[in-house]
Amino acid sequence: MSEDVYIIGAGIHPFGRTDGRSGREQGVYAVREALADAGLDWADIDCAYGGSAAAGNADIMVNELGLTSLPFTNVANGCATGGSALASAQMAISSGMYDLALATGFDKHPRGSFNASPADYGLPEWYGQTGMMLTTQFFALKIQRYMQLHGISRETLGRVSVKAFKNGTKTPHAWRRSEIDLETIMNAPMINDPLTKYMFCSPAEGGVALILASEKKMKELGAHGVKVAQISVKTRPPDSFEVFQAGVSIKDGGKPTVLASQAAFEGAGIGPEDIEVAQLQDTESGAEIMHMAENGFCADGDQEKWLLEGMSDLTGKLPVNTDGGCLACGEPIGASGLRQVYENVEQLRGRGGERQVPGKDGTGPKTAYSHVYGAPGLSAVAILER
Repeated sequence: MSEDVYIIGAGIHPFGRTDGRSGREQGVYAVREALADAGLDWADIDCAYGGSAAAGNADIMVNELGLTSLPFTNVANGCATGGSALASAQMAISSGMYDLALATGFDKHPRGSFNASPADYGLPEWYGQTGMMLTTQFFALKIQRYMQLHGISRETLGRVSVKAFKNGTKTPHAWRRSEIDLETIMNAPMINDPLTKYMFCSPAEGGVALILASEKKMKELGAHGVKVAQISVKTRPPDSFEVFQAGVSIKDGGKPTVLASQAAFEGAGIGPEDIEVAQLQDTESGAEIMHMAENGFCADGDQEKWLLEGMSDLTGKLPVNTDGGCLACGEPIGASGLRQVYENVEQLRGRGGERQVPGKDGTGPKTAYSHVYGAPGLSAVAILER
């Protein structure tokens, strides 16, 4: 029988740009914050999992944190690196092998768009020469197709960004801390039609750390924990339409997000209607719209009404991306998925400050959902409960 797992410590280094501090140093900062939050020392941790796409191997953090000989596994899984580190830490404790585990991620990306190599994804050089390795182009084409199929307007794309930047003003760890009105967003320079400058996130910097414990250890420590109800990681099924893919199948294939979401809900024994706060991957505003449906929170096309009526605002039916998401925080790949879980831990603990979600009964949310999507078509979902 598997052990129940709880998050008993959470730490974050502010996202954005921090000159003079490396990505790894930002990760170390987050780990120390998480240790302090849990009332633990580094020597107490039994095992660690962490990742970074552009700032070096995570296991080198031991140089600053201390040489305790713990097993530290490097994790690499695109934008789902953080979610995969969390899943690894959860499994390590759930198996009964360890009592305390660290999941961490950090990054420090150069300015400009992500520039992946076609060969790294099994693609020929011509795919990159056409510009399709630029994710801005792929996501623009994908949301164009979705808008035509399901009647989504350009204004709805803009409203996602309005909400994100508004929430970012209430978030100490966010990069973008100023509101931007709908007219400005809609009239901003077009990057890839239909997505303007303020509808995209930016490669960024930051670090996050979470400390996980078995129920027995949590009680022994007298710690306050948030239960990890279920984690699911899925890769793309046949005929899916994903980033870094050279074509669209004539068949309507499955989606990794749908598979991960369904598995997470089944494992947690609840449904989308039971979730009180959600963090969804929003590398651009179209992604949040598509992921609202793929995660089961609304039907395709209903996003028009959701955004127009504020149903995903902080006080709405289901608050989505309460800290501003990737749009306001930026996306340091290794840290981004863990930032979502950090935010959910804060919400479940009632530590959200100005952005605190009231929950269905006004005492704060009891369930929280996070979803991350990464290249070349994989998804990680985590459901937390208090």
